[in-house]
Amino acid sequence: MKKSAHPYIYTLILALCTSCSVNKFIPENQYLLDEVKIVSDTKEVKPSLFNSYLRQNPNAKWFNMVKIPMYIYGASGTDSTKRVNRFFRKIGDAPVIYNADVAMKSKEEIEKAVRNMGYIGAKVTIHTEAKKNKLKLFYHIEAGRPYMIRHIAYNIDDLNISDCLQQDSAQSMLFPGMPFDVNVLDAERQRITRLLQNKGYYKFNKDFLVYQADTTRNTYLVDLTLKLLPYQRKKEDPPQKHRQYLVNSVNFIADSEMTPIRKGSFTGFDSLSYKGYNMYYKDKMFLRPKLLVDFNRIRPGEFYSERDVQNTYSALGRLRMLKYSNIRFKEVNVSDSTKLDAYIVMSKGQNKSVSFEIEGTNSAGDLGAAASISFQHRNVFKGSETFTMKVRGAYEAITGLGQDYVNDNYTEYGVESSLNFPEFMFPFLSSDFKRKIKATSEVGLKFTSQVRPEFSRMLASASWSYRWSDRKHIQHRLDLADINYVYMPSKSPDFQEYLDKMTANNSLLRASYENVLIVRMGYNFTYNSAGNTMMRTPTKSSYSLRVNVEEAGNLMYAASKLAHSTPKGDKGFVLANIPFAQYIKGDFDFAKNFMIDPRNSFVFHIGVGVAYPYGNSRALPFEKRYFSGGANSVRGWSVRSLGPGGYKGSSDGQMDFIKQSGDIKLDLNVEYRTHLFWKLNGAAFIDAGNIWTIRSDSEQEDGVFKFNKFYKQIAVAYGLGIRFDLDYLILRFDGGMKAINPMETGKGRYPITRPRFSRDFAFHFAVGYPF
Repeated sequence: MKKSAHPYIYTLILALCTSCSVNKFIPENQYLLDEVKIVSDTKEVKPSLFNSYLRQNPNAKWFNMVKIPMYIYGASGTDSTKRVNRFFRKIGDAPVIYNADVAMKSKEEIEKAVRNMGYIGAKVTIHTEAKKNKLKLFYHIEAGRPYMIRHIAYNIDDLNISDCLQQDSAQSMLFPGMPFDVNVLDAERQRITRLLQNKGYYKFNKDFLVYQADTTRNTYLVDLTLKLLPYQRKKEDPPQKHRQYLVNSVNFIADSEMTPIRKGSFTGFDSLSYKGYNMYYKDKMFLRPKLLVDFNRIRPGEFYSERDVQNTYSALGRLRMLKYSNIRFKEVNVSDSTKLDAYIVMSKGQNKSVSFEIEGTNSAGDLGAAASISFQHRNVFKGSETFTMKVRGAYEAITGLGQDYVNDNYTEYGVESSLNFPEFMFPFLSSDFKRKIKATSEVGLKFTSQVRPEFSRMLASASWSYRWSDRKHIQHRLDLADINYVYMPSKSPDFQEYLDKMTANNSLLRASYENVLIVRMGYNFTYNSAGNTMMRTPTKSSYSLRVNVEEAGNLMYAASKLAHSTPKGDKGFVLANIPFAQYIKGDFDFAKNFMIDPRNSFVFHIGVGVAYPYGNSRALPFEKRYFSGGANSVRGWSVRSLGPGGYKGSSDGQMDFIKQSGDIKLDLNVEYRTHLFWKLNGAAFIDAGNIWTIRSDSEQEDGVFKFNKFYKQIAVAYGLGIRFDLDYLILRFDGGMKAINPMETGKGRYPITRPRFSRDFAFHFAVGYPF
């Protein structure tokens, strides 16, 4: 395609917009709401704070430029009985007709919100500009001068509560000189309520806290008093002192959906007592009593704490055997004091399941299929341990091979199993430590056999890892031991000849197809300010950070050196006559999502990775190397087809998938995301990046990383994408075009000036967002 396609695209959009008129849907003497804008005369009062109070917004624009969904709706006729018209109306957006009454309600809401920020004399006015049948709407905020808090006093008659507040005064949100912000005042009431609920005040709520504000004329200063009201269940009840509640007993009710606890509720239940906790069940206990006690945070004899209740919910939520849990309290009188009996009701979920999956594959044009069957048991040892076993098989027809290969397909079969424990499993650890860290432990075994035309390979692995989270947004993973053994039982004569040639050229890549043992440890840290959003559309600005470090071979190197003072020929140090890998690797990923409005966002991502083989290794194991290109990298290239550096590929293309790997990776991505219509979202993106090697290799010419050269070897691509947001997952289709190609020279280095679809386009299908 020698000529640019942009003029044709613009012409198509213009034709669509002009032909699909929406005028027929605008009633006479009414207006299409074309634009809404909030304007403030005070920089402290930002207009963006009040967008959520707008009850009427104009039609959405694709990429914040053109109202395509409205024009799609306009393509329908006035006859709503026709199926084609109903279809266009379903996927499009009906024109938004200006409603003065709704605008007035929005004005009142904005005015109230500004006053709650401390601008008590604030006013909001409406201004409209009409042209033909379109209207622009403006909300002007005149904030005025804010009221400030001059003095804060507390009227707390209860000495116990007064002492609690004094001990926690450092956490108070109120201080002299702050704005008289109603939102902050309410947040302080909620903070005090949580504090008291965690200290035994079971029946306390924020309505028992009220503010009294005194102002002096024309001073804009407020004297604030926080007052505690006495406890009253009903208005006609006499005032009482707020009471602290102790937990009397804790009762576990297994496999039940019990209604409110009443006398005789446990008729027909068997029972047992374990360390002072009561267990009620029918037939048999499906979970060990010790596990339930360890996962419980509510203790008899201690003050009621809402934090303990929520922590118990969180801990029980990690037990996959439970369908759900419910915690209830019943007030009891013991020795003239008020106490609470806690009832933890648990409903058992399905403990066994079998699933079957089938998938199609497309690797650089080679088609194939894969199928797998999985079995899962969620309560192996009555401790909610989850055992999983999966068997998988795959087949792929490989094209473009020479005549010397007898086998012209790729087959793979494998089996993997894992056992997950809902707690930190390690010798000599106390129950208190396990309860605090909230970790899950997992051991796994895996075996895979791969048969390609060039070689056959077997991979066996065993792992021991932990996962835990500090808060809702932070996750940790520790791979305490991850052992992988790669065995190459056979190689084709042509492939062996190729490897020998690589050895003659002193290539580092030959090590990728030798037997190797990898014994590694690793740690991964992930923070996501919006929780897990990879499989759903974010609704607010957020960012995510991921750091991963791992090392392999150091302990084995030290042990081998003690047993053998010298390495074994070109294999280096060995264990049971098997060479082992030694390297260190680190990865860093950061992504920032800027929400422009509920339908448009801008996302930036940077990913950096560095791996360094040393000691017993001259090259990284093939599975640990970096690749570039593909759905989550530089999308103008297909997967594993970019780099390293300026490497152009071999003349015959032989084994390029092996050579196009490296020790250093850089990814830079920017993406504009917009909601189109229905469940469709769109994206426009620019990607940049590449991979490089640390050591020079004649088989990867111009692939080594150099500080004075690497920035010239950064590849750049641009493109568009379509995403189907199905709530539970996102299907993504991206089409990328090369813009700067470091693998070419001269005019071919800049395909953006002379794009050719057959040469520069790459299509990608994936699940979830790329970053």
